[in-house]
Amino acid sequence: MQSQRKIIHVDMDAFYASVEQLDDPSLRGKAIAVGGGHRGVVAAASYEARKFGVRSAMPSKTAKEKCPHLIFVRPRFQRYKEISSKIRNIFHDYTDLVEPLSLDEAYLDVTENKKGIESANYIAKEIRKRIFEETGLTASAGISVNKFLAKVASDINKPNGQKTIHPTKINEFLENLPIEKFYGVGKVTANRMHTLHIFKGADLKAKSLDELEKLFGKSGRYYYNVVRGIHNGEVKPNRIQKSVAVERTFWDDINEDEQIDEKLKSLSLELEERLGRREIQGKTLTLKIKYKDFSLYTRSKTQELYFENAEKFYNTAKQLWELRPFDKAIRLLGLSLSNLNTEEKKQVSVQLKIPFLEFED
Repeated sequence: MQSQRKIIHVDMDAFYASVEQLDDPSLRGKAIAVGGGHRGVVAAASYEARKFGVRSAMPSKTAKEKCPHLIFVRPRFQRYKEISSKIRNIFHDYTDLVEPLSLDEAYLDVTENKKGIESANYIAKEIRKRIFEETGLTASAGISVNKFLAKVASDINKPNGQKTIHPTKINEFLENLPIEKFYGVGKVTANRMHTLHIFKGADLKAKSLDELEKLFGKSGRYYYNVVRGIHNGEVKPNRIQKSVAVERTFWDDINEDEQIDEKLKSLSLELEERLGRREIQGKTLTLKIKYKDFSLYTRSKTQELYFENAEKFYNTAKQLWELRPFDKAIRLLGLSLSNLNTEEKKQVSVQLKIPFLEFED
């Protein structure tokens, strides 16, 4: 295994929704969704709403059906950025190796930290305590030897908790971890793995690299490595985001025009929501299609001005869809925006999640 690092993944708890409940006491204890409204998608849901199955990226109509008393709140990204900046300043008191993933989530490498603290577990506790004292919000953390493990760990004791995966416990932890808890395994892939009798890490580990690559293409190598605790990605501060993408894999292959149209609309709305969160614009839209036989097709359109909204994404995506070379069942649709204004700004905000320990539970 690679030389051991001390990595923390910090993830704010229901960040946007929690900020709204913090600023408006009348919303506390209630099921709220940030975003949504008449035609949008949910950007974030409070824990009270999540109990009813409301999730981010869900169409607002579906969210309201699941939770009739749901309260929709208009997002205030400037306020979220303001609080995110305070949180990031706390991170930088401990290390300059901070990789934000978005406004509410980041990785920290605290192997060598500014305070000379040996225990990453202690650092994570201290950071979470300071976040609460200075913002009134709670955060969860995951701590281990690489980004993958830290990311998985940060979800274990949510909300307002942390989990350390000690180097000596990595194999045991991963072998007993339900497959749907692996970062990078979505709902559709998890369902497919279940049909292959892969329910836990141990079942995944029993498959050879050759088998996994035949079953899952290039993702097979990723699954083969992470179930063995291998993930060599470094914490990269100040990374420039080059694209923003949304995609959907379908358990049942689809080929009806009506279904495709509905999916393209949903993806366009979700892409608009993500871009708004990060104050990003782009000039190149790419449609990605994966067919039932796993063959892949992409087509892009670049324009002089930045794409403005979901309607523009949808109209362009429909044009690109009409240019597809095959009229056969598909299992994945995706939209991505590149040629971003981040290349002009040379900096972009991303969500952060942070866990870390010395190594103890």
